[in-house]
Amino acid sequence: MSEWGIALIAAGAAIAGSVVTGWYSRSAGIRQADAARHAGDRQAEALLESVRMTVRGEAEQRALAVRRVRGEAEQRALAVRRQVYAGFLGAAEARVLAERTGRGGEQGDAVLLQRALGEVVLEGPSDVAAAAARLVDALRRHEPPDDLNRAKLAFVTEARRALDTAPPAPRS
Repeated sequence: MSEWGIALIAAGAAIAGSVVTGWYSRSAGIRQADAARHAGDRQAEALLESVRMTVRGEAEQRALAVRRVRGEAEQRALAVRRQVYAGFLGAAEARVLAERTGRGGEQGDAVLLQRALGEVVLEGPSDVAAAAARLVDALRRHEPPDDLNRAKLAFVTEARRALDTAPPAPRS
């Protein structure tokens, strides 16, 4: 074989080796790119799940805070309602005492009782307001002590029912 033949065989072998090496390198590169893409997808999904969990946790915290604030507002409203009912009951007792003893500032007591009735009507509920109005009517008609006592007990019963049926405050 001549030198030219050997050179051609060597050149052909080099070219064939380069083609085979290039083909395997290309295949390895494609596999590496696929693996990198899959790893990136998993990392992105993990990041999205982390964000979802954070948002969910924050939403739960906000919901808990809202429930706590609502519970506190309901408790304050119940305290105000309780004070209004007690104020009305005190004014009614003063009028009952004036009826029984014939002593007391009847005009002043009547004004206080009317003002207390107005507060009960505003605070409600309607069952309590109706019971309070019946007690005031009984006092205005100068009904006997037993009837006054029944009207007073009816008001107390309705007031207790209204205060007891209020939703409890959420615990934190």
